[in-house]
Amino acid sequence: MPVPGGGERIYDAVKCWEQIAARPHRLGGTEFRVGRREVGHVHGDSLVDIPFPLGVRDELIRSGAAEPHQVLPKSGWVSVYLRRPGDVARAIELLRRSYDIAVGSRVGKTHPA
Repeated sequence: MPVPGGGERIYDAVKCWEQIAARPHRLGGTEFRVGRREVGHVHGDSLVDIPFPLGVRDELIRSGAAEPHQVLPKSGWVSVYLRRPGDVARAIELLRRSYDIAVGSRVGKTHPA
């Protein structure tokens, strides 16, 4: 059962982060980007998909913080199903982790060592 208003709560939290652009996702819902890199996307009040490097993805699945992506289970993508109110907060935390990785990689490209 979806969490009523969960997608909107996630949108309201994420859209405030610096450099974030929100736009319609090609498969429905709303995606969040930093430059050309997608941080994740929300499918209404029921599902959030988030990309990570494979090592991070494996850690999140092992710990139970996320599930393998419903369509691409061997990729770096994870899925967070919004079944309970606490899932919304967990999805925001994971989106923030993806965002931090995206911003960190963007800074590294902008300011080479």
